[in-house]
Amino acid sequence: MRVLIADDVQETRRNTRLMLATMDDVEVVAIASNGLQAVHLAREHRPDIVLLDINMPEMDGLTAYKEILKIRPDTGCIIISAEKDPATLRAAMSIGVQEYLIKPFTVDELEEAIARVRTRVEQIRIKLAQTAQLQRQREAYLAQLAVEYAKSRRIDDKAIEVFEQLAENPRCEMRWLQHLAMIYVVRQKWERLKILAEKIEKRSK
Repeated sequence: MRVLIADDVQETRRNTRLMLATMDDVEVVAIASNGLQAVHLAREHRPDIVLLDINMPEMDGLTAYKEILKIRPDTGCIIISAEKDPATLRAAMSIGVQEYLIKPFTVDELEEAIARVRTRVEQIRIKLAQTAQLQRQREAYLAQLAVEYAKSRRIDDKAIEVFEQLAENPRCEMRWLQHLAMIYVVRQKWERLKILAEKIEKRSK
């Protein structure tokens, strides 16, 4: 598992790295001294798990994790803190943090936390892969319908529904957007046409 460490205390960063070095199948890929740096390094190194201190300059650990999830939603997180504050613990759990370690922690505690987060990360990745597969199947089905409807020149509500669903995808083929625009013109749906025209204009820039 690729791990990123973020803590503003140099001794904690060093000790945590030494602990992780004793574990099989764990590689420290980046070390940050504040939350903002952690986000930048996570974007660059794509860690599987991030170990984040709660209180750091520039950006706190919880805010940093929320930003990291935007980059890679299957990233696991272990929050480390000098004190066990119930409110902070609840806030951490509410954004999906899997583990919470109190300083100073032992090698065994860290290894057990890593193992539990590894399991969670693997489960999340399976779920994301299944969701992506279902989305691809749905898009393929909609594209098949779109081909049929375009050939038969359908402009009814069902045709609009299919083409609008295709248009929701940022990677939608331009021909389907143009076909939807044509249907809007024929059906005189001017407000929808205006919104679609703006989307097409952004795509062509």
